[in-house]
Amino acid sequence: MAKIIGFPDKGSDQRGFEQLLQPHIDHLYRLAYRFAGNKPDAEDLVQDLMIKIYPRRKELDQVENLRPWLVRVMYNLFIDGKRRQSRSPIHLTVDNSPDYEGSDPIDYLESEHMGPEEETARHLYNGHMVRTFDQLSNDHRMVITLHDIEGYTLEEMTAILDCPIGTLKSRLHRARARFRDLLKTSLSEPHCD
Repeated sequence: MAKIIGFPDKGSDQRGFEQLLQPHIDHLYRLAYRFAGNKPDAEDLVQDLMIKIYPRRKELDQVENLRPWLVRVMYNLFIDGKRRQSRSPIHLTVDNSPDYEGSDPIDYLESEHMGPEEETARHLYNGHMVRTFDQLSNDHRMVITLHDIEGYTLEEMTAILDCPIGTLKSRLHRARARFRDLLKTSLSEPHCD
């Protein structure tokens, strides 16, 4: 079980803060890992959350349902971090190969302009995506377009498509599964473009 760490004094405020949040730490870490995709970033995200809410620890007692509130704050921190990262003029890429140690970090800077290999690979992959999308049924294309591409919520889609939310959930699930299967097949077959 993860513990809240990092606060030097053990005053009553800190003990109360730890007792209030300790039951939620494992859940928050699992979600942070899903958001970030790796352990160090997930740990940083949970730590950033703790640092952000610690000054407001007295207000936490007033929050009616703490877990969803914490998840929402953590998700907002994650999104804000991604936005800051995307606006940064320099992006370092992480290379997990053993020869990364001791190499020049300038070699790992992403360029705003892709090289010919990256551009070709992206073009080929996009072609596979378009062909795969065109193979879906109209209903599947509609729910993926509205929900995943345009960002409509399921509630908004019920009004647009005049369809019960349960039906939309199952249709979206089946559409995504079908798309993954078709894309996997498409990527394994050679195509001439």
